[in-house]
Amino acid sequence: MTTISVRGAGIRFRRSRRRNLVLRELLVRGKETVPDRGEFWAVKDVTFEVSAGEAVGLVGANGQGKSTLLRLIAGVLIPDVGSIHVSGDVAPLIEITGGFVSNLTGRENIYMAAGLHGLSPRDVRSRFDEIVDFAEVADFIDTPYRHYSSGMKVRLAFSVMASIDAPIMLVDEVLAVGDKAFRRKCHTRIEEMLASGRTLVLVSHSEPTLKRFVSRGILLDRGEMVQDGPIDDVLTTYNELRS
Repeated sequence: MTTISVRGAGIRFRRSRRRNLVLRELLVRGKETVPDRGEFWAVKDVTFEVSAGEAVGLVGANGQGKSTLLRLIAGVLIPDVGSIHVSGDVAPLIEITGGFVSNLTGRENIYMAAGLHGLSPRDVRSRFDEIVDFAEVADFIDTPYRHYSSGMKVRLAFSVMASIDAPIMLVDEVLAVGDKAFRRKCHTRIEEMLASGRTLVLVSHSEPTLKRFVSRGILLDRGEMVQDGPIDDVLTTYNELRS
């Protein structure tokens, strides 16, 4: 069963905030389009499918479109061309502290963030202690989030997102943050989620992490898909491109 289908997907960004056409050009040229040298394709003509229960890694150097593609799959961004279809709810471990409100307490942020991802207040109450224990923030749970250290913020955000019963996990470098002990806890939790049959799309620059969690890799270069195959083969190609 296919859970993620990406067909000819692409999205353009601008290097500056200038519009494609200034008013004078619109008046002179009418509907004729003018190429904008400031535009570039962050993701271009990418096509692949991910089956239920599959673990796939997005591989590539910085700035090659991996995180952008993950955001397209999550629905945070909308493709300019092509289509992306996702069957099932998504747990987006992407910039996981981004949706938390600094003036709210840790407790309030747990209820808000989990609620935004479909958990009812009753569901949150039943998981609350587990979320707090995993994040190791019990002594600060009623402290405003703005007073949390960066490590505490990441731990709480990961714990909330990992408590969501979504069949699809989208993970962007979150396993590289936090101290060694917390990373170990994250790894164990991801393995438990995979063992339960969830689907994973992982962005990471760590070869050991990719080899640990995924069997298949998709290599991106300048926004285009260069290779789709076994993760060891994809990493070999990636290292050859960098040498």
